[in-house]
Amino acid sequence: MRLKNKVAVITGAGSGQGQAASLLFAKEGAKVVVADITMDGGNETVENIVANGGEAIFVKIDVSDEEQVKNMIETAIKTFGKIDILYNNAGITMNPERPVDEVTREAWDKVIAVNLTGPFLTCKWALPHFKQQGGGVIINTASTAGQMPRPNTCAYAASKGGLIIFTKQLANEVAQYNIRVNCICPGPVYSTMMKARLLEMGEDQRDKMMKMIESSVPLGHMIMPEDVAECALFLASDESKMITGIVVNVDGGYILR
Repeated sequence: MRLKNKVAVITGAGSGQGQAASLLFAKEGAKVVVADITMDGGNETVENIVANGGEAIFVKIDVSDEEQVKNMIETAIKTFGKIDILYNNAGITMNPERPVDEVTREAWDKVIAVNLTGPFLTCKWALPHFKQQGGGVIINTASTAGQMPRPNTCAYAASKGGLIIFTKQLANEVAQYNIRVNCICPGPVYSTMMKARLLEMGEDQRDKMMKMIESSVPLGHMIMPEDVAECALFLASDESKMITGIVVNVDGGYILR
């Protein structure tokens, strides 16, 4: 097992990439703290892990709330005695997306608070523990939108671009403590956010959108949550013990176009 005796805290673990990673990490021997703002999804993830012989707890959290983040870290340590892996996966976007001059300050602040301030807060509260125990792993979920932003995604693109450089900055800062920090940039993922957008469309429009997305990926199909989870597993494991400060595009070549 690649994560035997490890403890992983995963945010946004109630659906999509976070849920896929939680199930995979548990399968590989990790004890998982399933953190999500949605109780139903979080509890479903825990139930699936336990049903397959793993160990997990659910912590309800808004990652933009510092007190809730502090409680999540403290609960993880109290329950499992330590944290080895912090996977910052929670994220949101504006729905519908809008051009800059139509974006409200409230909408901008909310996206930045969850996507960029959230990982800052989780790292802030996990780092003292990592330093004390002599090491740890942090994985941040950014996006190809942080490297090649599309129109009408100003807050999302800014938050993900910021998270990419935050990853590199932090990796440089904490390498001396044997703490590795890396970033995954998924391309078009068949995620909860993607499903929600598609469901708002009519059937014909939805089919056209799916074909358009798939044609934009050189490898020919949309990325699945499990594809991202496999990359996260590698970065979380000792197989990547000399890898830090990198950005991995799990995008089927999407960014090449």
